[in-house]
Amino acid sequence: MVAFEPKNPDYRAAAMAMFAAQPAMHTLGISIVQLAPGEVELAMPHSAAFTQQNGFVHAGIITAGLDNACGVAAFTLMPREADILTVEFKTTLLAPARGSRFVFRAEVVKAGRTLTFCEARAFAEHGGKTTLIAAMTGTLMAMLPRAAASQAPAAIRA
Repeated sequence: MVAFEPKNPDYRAAAMAMFAAQPAMHTLGISIVQLAPGEVELAMPHSAAFTQQNGFVHAGIITAGLDNACGVAAFTLMPREADILTVEFKTTLLAPARGSRFVFRAEVVKAGRTLTFCEARAFAEHGGKTTLIAAMTGTLMAMLPRAAASQAPAAIRA
């Protein structure tokens, strides 16, 4: 893992606030377990409400946890004024999502000015055993405020 230096000295509070502002994560019962510059660990308890026809947690739920883990990890390295948006991800499902608890770990691979590339893994915990169930790569975009139109050159305003 590369040691990253956050652009926002208050990255921890900013990331926690961004995460807390997401009703979807609250609905899924996902919480932040560990947070450091460029990395995060999230956790979610099993809920029968999120299973598919075979009793496994639905792939969409697992993907949502992975996507959010990538987003939080990337956000820890963004400037104070940035917001964040996922622009691309690929998920590979490796085993059925069966367990009592699910963990989503993400880390930044490359942090750019606008785009950040992350990798994440999802694990299922059950009966003292941990199983890798999915992997994701994702690209996230820093949404930075734009200069006011009145500050733009006249040729652009026209």
